[in-house]
Amino acid sequence: MQFLAVYILEAHPSDVWQMESNIKQGVVFRSPQNESEREQLAGTCVRKLGIKFPAVVDGFNNATEKAYTGWPDRIYLIDSAGRIVFKSKPGPFGFKPELLSAALSRLLGGQGTKQARVSARW
Repeated sequence: MQFLAVYILEAHPSDVWQMESNIKQGVVFRSPQNESEREQLAGTCVRKLGIKFPAVVDGFNNATEKAYTGWPDRIYLIDSAGRIVFKSKPGPFGFKPELLSAALSRLLGGQGTKQARVSARW
């Protein structure tokens, strides 16, 4: 089983709109102007959030975002055949770890239920 973070778009770019919490936390960034800037910003995001699993970056054409509607935040569970078996509500408020845990358990066929519960808490 593999977990990936996919950086798609800057959620609250300073040149579009800003949340007060971003200003307080010092996470204010303008929209990237090219793929290189997007990759740099994704790296900053991964470090600031302390993400401990691999992260990839959507291309500047936003193909992943368009295909999966990942904005603002989503969790997807994709089986080994490439089928989506779970899609969370928009996060962070729509995240329900128990729903992901149940989907992991179903995917594992009831095996590894404890592992599924632990994995859903990351």
